[in-house]
Amino acid sequence: MTKVMSAALAFAMLGGGAARAADDVTLQLKWVTQAQFAGYYVAQEKGFYEEEGLNVTIKPGGPDIAPTQVLAGGGADVVVDWMPSALAAREKGLPLVNIAQPFKSSGMMLTCLAETGVKSPEDFPGRTLGVWFFGNEYPFLSWMSQLGIPTDGSDGGVTVLKQGFNVDPLLQKQADCISTMTYNEYWQVIDAGITPEQLVTFKYEDQGVATLEDGLYVLEDRLEDPAFVDEMARFVKASMKGWKYAEENPDEAAEIVLENDETGAQTEEHQKRMMREVAKLTAGSDGSLDEADYQRTVETLLGGGSDPVITKEPEGAFTHAVTDKALGS
Repeated sequence: MTKVMSAALAFAMLGGGAARAADDVTLQLKWVTQAQFAGYYVAQEKGFYEEEGLNVTIKPGGPDIAPTQVLAGGGADVVVDWMPSALAAREKGLPLVNIAQPFKSSGMMLTCLAETGVKSPEDFPGRTLGVWFFGNEYPFLSWMSQLGIPTDGSDGGVTVLKQGFNVDPLLQKQADCISTMTYNEYWQVIDAGITPEQLVTFKYEDQGVATLEDGLYVLEDRLEDPAFVDEMARFVKASMKGWKYAEENPDEAAEIVLENDETGAQTEEHQKRMMREVAKLTAGSDGSLDEADYQRTVETLLGGGSDPVITKEPEGAFTHAVTDKALGS
């Protein structure tokens, strides 16, 4: 009886016509499978994409994968990227457009060993600071520019250590401070046996230089196709449903992430902790880009004297067309 009712319901939902094939969407993540991307995995596991007529493929990232290059090469329809990287790429000629902004707040910070004597940004000159590259360096460089601190290792400046995606430079005391995320690397330092009291942290949010992270980006010319806009609206709608479910059910969301981690490198404790921290960053977002947050990011990247991350106010770098359709449907 249940099967008959399900079939009848499906028939009705399709307007009594023949079953329509789901639209294929490929999402390229910014990094490896982890709770940072839980909303997408939850949406897939819970059938939220299927409900919107979508067949979504989620491609993990990694240290050798640049989402913007994957998008430019046709390997994905939509990517997760940070806005500084996206705006820098746009100014260089790759027409990326932000179609949604699941992350409302920034989780980026600089974490220092208290024993180094670093207590405030005024103590940075003469220090060695670990910095991620591959597009992640832009918020840091903008911050240093605004502080008037050279990053070339000269007198009065800082020495930049090109940091791998680990916390070894801090643990091995190769750097006074390293780049960390509130939901990931900071806890790796703690797990290594260093107590919070032995650390000094500088959250970009607290320093007034926070820039938007983990937004969804597509190529500009694809937005000229109404069918693609509709497809992305359904994708964003389902993704945000996944994010809100993950916020409310962090442990279950973390378990779903672990089920999708083909490397087996993640641990349950770390992912559950990460999910609870990530939930703080997506809280308050319905997926639409807040123009005040966008403008703050742009002004941060434009600031900094002679070496800004971007040199002019971007035009057409975001659209509300997708989220307006997603939220209105």
